[in-house]
Amino acid sequence: MPTISLCMIVKNEELHLARCLDSVAELVDEIIVVDTGSTDRTIEIASEYTSKVYSYPWKDDFSDARNYSFSKASMDYCMWMDADDVLKDTEKEKFLNLKQMLQPDTDIVMMKYNTAFDEAGKPSFSYFRERWIRNCSKYRWVGAVHEVIPPVGRLVYSDIAISHKKMRSGDPDRNLRIYRKLLAEGKTLDLRQQYYYGRELYYHKQYEEAVSVLEQFLLSEEGWIENKIEACAVCADCYYRLGQDAAALNVLLRSMSFDLPRAELCCEIGKYFLEHENYHTAAYWYETALHRPKKDHAGGFVLPDCYDYIPLLQLCVCFDKIGDRKKAKEYNDRAGALKPYSKSYLYNKQYFDNLHIS
Repeated sequence: MPTISLCMIVKNEELHLARCLDSVAELVDEIIVVDTGSTDRTIEIASEYTSKVYSYPWKDDFSDARNYSFSKASMDYCMWMDADDVLKDTEKEKFLNLKQMLQPDTDIVMMKYNTAFDEAGKPSFSYFRERWIRNCSKYRWVGAVHEVIPPVGRLVYSDIAISHKKMRSGDPDRNLRIYRKLLAEGKTLDLRQQYYYGRELYYHKQYEEAVSVLEQFLLSEEGWIENKIEACAVCADCYYRLGQDAAALNVLLRSMSFDLPRAELCCEIGKYFLEHENYHTAAYWYETALHRPKKDHAGGFVLPDCYDYIPLLQLCVCFDKIGDRKKAKEYNDRAGALKPYSKSYLYNKQYFDNLHIS
């Protein structure tokens, strides 16, 4: 059975760290904690779980810090987690089973990363990340921000999920600040970093600059397909916020030049036509979203609700606007079967009950 070093980089995480380590400490064979300048009880808490606590001078480079943490590992595989991550109890048996059954030629284990949740705690945003990485010099993090280990070798996809459960907000400007610093130093961002730089500009409501960066990224003949499709969605929202609706629709449709339509983009196209009161066309795109398969293993961001709940709810709206309230109610009922706690479903249910639609 392979051995695993949990490798963490932390700073001022006294609120989260014990919860994270409690969730996984008994499942791993070694814990490495690299502190990047805490002024709270983080180091004290880490020392209750491991003697391997190291100090690292922060250099505005997440890859450098993570590579330092990996350099201290002595087990077969390195596993990373952030302090505000947690392995839920439902995942622990699967974790142990994977350790016992893992083939020795496995280089990287990809696991789900759930980073947003609905009101019932069901994941509403997830994607696969490299989680166990063979401990050898071939596998190193790259990228000062939104760091990644390029996937090479034999990959195994697991349905084990790590949940990102932040209890307080961090520094919202940190990533953009690091990108600005790199550019000011004359550094060139690779295509992946260009994409994430554009996203950071978008998060900071710098829509015109975000569009400029992302459109340039889309013009490149290289770049990861998933990033290009997601860039279309981000670009579209920038155009909406700039009052350029036609440009928003064009870039959404452009996403299909990279691959078959994603349900996430179909929902955005449907939203465009719904807001422009073209209900039949909107319904077409929401129906298309319902029939698109999830491409979890492609590695892109996945919004699970775009494959069932959102298009069902929006089809209810479309057919109500068209005047076919019986069909509208059927779609709402289907949405309710998925999320009976949904406020939107319950509001619609009351609406149809008042109309005595059966």
